[in-house]
Amino acid sequence: MGGAFMQSGTSSFTEFLAAYNPEYLPGRRMAALGAPGGAVPLDVPHGTTIVALTFPGGVLMAGDRRATAGNMIAQRDIEKVFPADEYSVVGIAGTAGIAVEMVKLFQVELEHYEKIEGVELSLDGKANRLATMIRGNLGLAMQGLAVVPLFAGYDLETGESRIFSYDPVGGQYPEHGFHSVGSGSVFARGALKKLYRSDLDVRGAATAAIQALYDAADDDSATGGPDMTRRIYPVIAAVTEEGYRRLPEDEVSELVHEVVDARHRQPDGPQAPLR
Repeated sequence: MGGAFMQSGTSSFTEFLAAYNPEYLPGRRMAALGAPGGAVPLDVPHGTTIVALTFPGGVLMAGDRRATAGNMIAQRDIEKVFPADEYSVVGIAGTAGIAVEMVKLFQVELEHYEKIEGVELSLDGKANRLATMIRGNLGLAMQGLAVVPLFAGYDLETGESRIFSYDPVGGQYPEHGFHSVGSGSVFARGALKKLYRSDLDVRGAATAAIQALYDAADDDSATGGPDMTRRIYPVIAAVTEEGYRRLPEDEVSELVHEVVDARHRQPDGPQAPLR
């Protein structure tokens, strides 16, 4: 074992792991869930919904806290938004177990590259590495165990904030302004179309994200709205030139209460002006 770890090799930790012991890769370790003929016999937890939007000087990502298994709520407080590294953030939708393991491997992938090469991978490079990892899960995706993350970050080279979406087979798509993934994404994206402005600050972007997740939960049973009694609120993180920052729980709680109080007066949410 020591010889494999002492040799100089690829800057990709995923490629190293595939050569050293492919059974350690998330897709390989979960392959036992698949039944003969490609069927998946288990109702494994799935996570939704993730939204992201840019603002001057940064990008913000937020995720609801519900995971479902079939028609049951599997977990009420799952976290779906994670730092990928100091200047990027990733949110997960799809099969929760595989997605969380893929995020952990992605974090190690970026750290490994920086240690081997001595420089940080570019934002495009990070997005490409994540696409490759999703492609490696293709076999399980074809069985219904798909992972569909949302990736965003601050580009140190250009000073711009960017969002990348993916399909289950690893296709990568740059998004502009805002985007959403997960079962409630169509409703969240519809809300963001009316609420998004290019001049939002962090607080305004966070409020728009909470409104979008609220609308998603209003129409999609797999998306969890703010749980006021249990004090379970969305996970919200921002990435700027200063790096990744998760918004504190008390700050998110204040914004959530403002949104919910307003919804008591106007259940369908804020209305965009006609022009």
